[in-house]
Amino acid sequence: MVRAAERAGRTSVWLEGKARRGGRGSGQPSGLDRERITEATVRLLDGEGLAGFSMRRLAAELNVTAMSVYWYVDTKDDLLELALDAAFGELALPDPDADPDEDWRDQLRALAREYRTLLVRHPWLSPLAGTFLNIGPNSLSFSRAVQQVVRRTGLPVHGLTGAISAVFQFVYGYGTVEGHFIARCAAAGMTQDEYFRHAMSAATRAPEAAEVVQESAELMAARGGDTVQDMRERDFTFALELLVAGIEAMVARG
Repeated sequence: MVRAAERAGRTSVWLEGKARRGGRGSGQPSGLDRERITEATVRLLDGEGLAGFSMRRLAAELNVTAMSVYWYVDTKDDLLELALDAAFGELALPDPDADPDEDWRDQLRALAREYRTLLVRHPWLSPLAGTFLNIGPNSLSFSRAVQQVVRRTGLPVHGLTGAISAVFQFVYGYGTVEGHFIARCAAAGMTQDEYFRHAMSAATRAPEAAEVVQESAELMAARGGDTVQDMRERDFTFALELLVAGIEAMVARG
């Protein structure tokens, strides 16, 4: 009960100065620092996923004892939160000193694509993004960049958060499903196209699914694209353009 209460009451590694300290005092193991530990965490999460990650596994990767890692972080959750923010640091953000007249549409498209790519590159990121407060410096830089771009659309202030949700919740869902699909294909030892053909073939053998699968096949043929990646790109681009057009329509509506 106490442990559950402690977890429920947890806030963030970025609060109370926890993320700024290098360790728990003197006597830290040589050759380690928080940056190196965080980099190893990201690497392990990429290779083995959330389910395969543990402090013991991380210690083995770093060739130290598990207790050595705890000189630099208090809990596994602290370390996952640090890894999450480190991943957000990979995003290429608009230059805050760039020409203010630069088209917000292009910047919004670029941010959406960056976020999608990040979610696909790190499939473990999406569940963590829904777990922590995301108030690390890199996450806040991304949020600030998104807000700055959306403010320039001409939407009323009360509509800005709705526009941000429409675009980036869409990207979050799209990138999450895409990343998990790619990971599933890799686990099965298949390319995306092989896995897709296998899945479609298996589904058509179920009488109750055959009609829906056939309708889906017609839709996919109509949208074009020779590969799963081509089809996915077409869908993402079209959906994003729908959202941009929706913002333009709402601005025109006044």
